[in-house]
Amino acid sequence: MNLSGTVLLVEDNELNRDMMIRRLSRAGLDVLTAGNGKQALDIMRSEMPCIVLMDMNLPVLDGWAASRKAKEDKDIGHIPIIALTAHATDDHRQYALDSGCDDYATKPVDFPGLLIKINKLTR
Repeated sequence: MNLSGTVLLVEDNELNRDMMIRRLSRAGLDVLTAGNGKQALDIMRSEMPCIVLMDMNLPVLDGWAASRKAKEDKDIGHIPIIALTAHATDDHRQYALDSGCDDYATKPVDFPGLLIKINKLTR
């Protein structure tokens, strides 16, 4: 699948971040990165990416709180957010959705499935 647009990848793990950057770039996306939820909110406001891939376990401001704050912000609340987490339970999925995330993907990431979700949310 070949996509276009700018994605903000919020990931504090350098190995995960590097792997995702390569794969998202190969899929045709421009990739911005943030290492914590506060940086993510700042980048969302300044760069207006078409979608955010938000790790939930982050330093400074976690992904749950950052997603809630983003959705409450009139300027960036429209930007879709996909939660990325190693927690694969229905409770965690619901918590991510209740926090304002538009979709949910578990780690390790099913990359073809993630691209389908990105495509669906950015159309």
